[in-house]
Amino acid sequence: MDDAARDERIELGGLKFFYRDWGKETATPIVLLHGYTGHARSWDTLARKLVATHRVIAMDQRGHGLSDWAPEYTTTAMVEDVRMLVDALGLERFQLLGLSMGGRVAIHFAGRYPERISKLVLVDIAPETNTAGTKRILDGNRDRDVFDSVDEALAQSALANPIAPAGEREHRVRNNLMRLADGRVTFRHDRGLRSGERPLVRPDAEEGWAECRVITAPTLFIRGAQSDLITPEIAARVGREIPACTVVEVDPSGHSVPLDNPEGFAAVVLPFLSK
Repeated sequence: MDDAARDERIELGGLKFFYRDWGKETATPIVLLHGYTGHARSWDTLARKLVATHRVIAMDQRGHGLSDWAPEYTTTAMVEDVRMLVDALGLERFQLLGLSMGGRVAIHFAGRYPERISKLVLVDIAPETNTAGTKRILDGNRDRDVFDSVDEALAQSALANPIAPAGEREHRVRNNLMRLADGRVTFRHDRGLRSGERPLVRPDAEEGWAECRVITAPTLFIRGAQSDLITPEIAARVGREIPACTVVEVDPSGHSVPLDNPEGFAAVVLPFLSK
């Protein structure tokens, strides 16, 4: 079995994208979409567990990781990035898993191309979110973003999210840094996204709920038990709006479930994807 990750680059719609490709091409394909300011390498822990049964495609979405920064960051543009990638890879039907921003993209992809999704996993995101949680994420994204050393970046991450296992948190941060000309380090994602100068353009909530209602794939909705972004009431609505949806909570975890509790996350995801 080929369980080593292959780092690939591809041009789609005039932008260059990075993605990791794990497993045999003949295995069940799954596409993993990271959250806001995240990157493909944040899925390494899950991918190592999935590769026994799946071909795992983890992409850096536009403006993130090693993919190009872009002129726009609309959900529609990101949905089409995914469509172009899976078309280029010859994936007619596949499983789709998205966290936060990536989950919003997954909702709209599955709503617009329902026949292409065999199973859907949404992680702590819905067409509407709790205002307090949204503000916390946006405020945190404006924290210091240039550091004298990698250790300084790691220290800030530990303060911002003490619940995550140290090894998982360090892996995510180290793979999200680049070296500046003066020797300092900063994050890879588009600086415009950090400052709010070029914000993500989110669809209208009612548009998102309408997309949910036409999703045909069996769906697993995962809420972090301590999430301040998705309330239990919002999670319950997702379960009602998506026709074949199971809602679960992972505890302990906040919004970033795969980072906060990777073992608990895998324990609910793997059985769903394999049955």
